[in-house]
Amino acid sequence: MKNSNINITTIIILFSMLFIFNACKDEENPLPPNEEELITTVSLAFENLTSGAIDTFVFRDADGPGGNAPTQFDTIQLDAATTYHLTTTLLNESVSPSEDITVEVQDEGVDHQFFYTVEGGLDMIIEYDDTDANGNPVGIHNIVTTGVGGEGVFTVILKHQPGIKDGNITTGDTDVEVDFETKVN
Repeated sequence: MKNSNINITTIIILFSMLFIFNACKDEENPLPPNEEELITTVSLAFENLTSGAIDTFVFRDADGPGGNAPTQFDTIQLDAATTYHLTTTLLNESVSPSEDITVEVQDEGVDHQFFYTVEGGLDMIIEYDDTDANGNPVGIHNIVTTGVGGEGVFTVILKHQPGIKDGNITTGDTDVEVDFETKVN
């Protein structure tokens, strides 16, 4: 009888330990959320591939979305029938020294993609000139070709698409979106 009690006691202890270890097991912790960076400045540098001239156009909102109005909001002015290399730079200028958010976008390229759209009377073609580690476009570097003159809106959108990057402008969260008035002469 004593042996039987020891076996039952041992079994109860083993089951209790198994229950305790399973109860203490870490729940699947999701990856920490990607902290959204404050983007106060979007800078577009258009390098004329024929002349080498670089024109930079800036959107600057020192306190970020909401609050005060932007302190700088340039109108893009480009030449007709011209090809440019476009470099997009993102900054957080609310801290000193300012933080170059573009570096993070590049480092996390598999989770980010810039999209560029044109509306109105703009005759422009935008082609990606960079890729992430998976061979998909990031959009920090681009080739822009203008056609005939016209006016409209050139929109810059950065999407955060962790694990779901699919080249679709509607996928993921929007990190920044700026509509630049644009003139092609």
